[in-house]
Amino acid sequence: MNYPKIILKRGKEISLIRRHHWVFSGAIADKDDSLESGDLVSVFSYKGTFLGTGHFSHGSIMVRIISFEQEAIDLNFWTKRVKKAYELRIAMKIGTEKETNVFRLIHGEGDLLPGLIVDYYKGTAVIQAHNIGMYRHVHEIGEAIRETLGDKVSAVYDKSAETLPKNTSMEGNKWLWGQPKTDLVQEYGATYKIDWEKGQKTGFFIDQRENRKLLASLASGKKILNTFCYSGGFSVLALLEGAAEVHSVDISPKAIELTEENIALNPSIKGKHESKVADVVKYIREIGEDYDIIVLDPPAFAKNIKARHNAVQAYKRLNLEALKKIKSGGILFTFSCSQVVDKSLFAHTITAAALESKRQVKILHQLTQPADHPVNIFHPETEYLKGLVLYVE
Repeated sequence: MNYPKIILKRGKEISLIRRHHWVFSGAIADKDDSLESGDLVSVFSYKGTFLGTGHFSHGSIMVRIISFEQEAIDLNFWTKRVKKAYELRIAMKIGTEKETNVFRLIHGEGDLLPGLIVDYYKGTAVIQAHNIGMYRHVHEIGEAIRETLGDKVSAVYDKSAETLPKNTSMEGNKWLWGQPKTDLVQEYGATYKIDWEKGQKTGFFIDQRENRKLLASLASGKKILNTFCYSGGFSVLALLEGAAEVHSVDISPKAIELTEENIALNPSIKGKHESKVADVVKYIREIGEDYDIIVLDPPAFAKNIKARHNAVQAYKRLNLEALKKIKSGGILFTFSCSQVVDKSLFAHTITAAALESKRQVKILHQLTQPADHPVNIFHPETEYLKGLVLYVE
């Protein structure tokens, strides 16, 4: 536990006392100049009071705290954290039903582990480390998953290459142990193929699970446009629940290929399905005014504060086009996963689009991420997914 010390400036300890996980570079009074990104460090107040242990990194966020206790960061530490996270999922009955066997096991700061994502796919656990410090523990994390899940896990895959800094020499994207028994999972009775090796994120957008279910509950007999469809999650479940017709649109040919494959994996689908490779904004400008439901689930338009203004304008343009075109009495599901665009800003942006559309719009639901993506009450940045369900007259 004798990790290199970092001393904070007077008054900068408040955020850590309040259990926020980040230490910014401007808060640091003294550190060892030989520290490298990924090193474990102990953080102390200017008075010498221990505040936490975390991963050091060269950048604006200089330390990400992984423990507010003075303890060794060893296999026992990782096993305790993974078990705590799994107990939460079991308590919430997430991933334990026969009809749903995919869930998020570790959600970064939401599970007190900044920079770590672990998703579970019917026996296969997929790890993504978002910083070098977390990546250095990837084998211990894999062992902790194996210890916690027992015979419920047959393989652990490290998919960190996409999320690690580009200048790192650490390889990522490899099997830590085992081999998957299947690449097919079930979510509320729908079957999906997961491409954890080449797909986006860890292979699937688990965070939209409950929102897909809500859409499906409204889908019977409806004509639906699912934009930015990726692997067709909203499309498949809507069709299984009786949608008359669903059109899936994405700019990526690979995404459309995955969508078509997932449609084919669900032979009980009776409704009509069409998919198209296209730029969504341009596509919506050309559609007819006959869709009962439109889904707007774009990728993050803003990855940082500097991009926020342009992102807000992009959200407004996209939603304005959809509000103009949706059938009277139609329902719009609109989302933002940009962390730097908070709930209030997103709602104001959609309001601006509604005003410009000159249509009467009502909010039916305000949506967020599910319970296996917990929001740390002391670290509000863990709440990233915002959604509104709008009734458009």
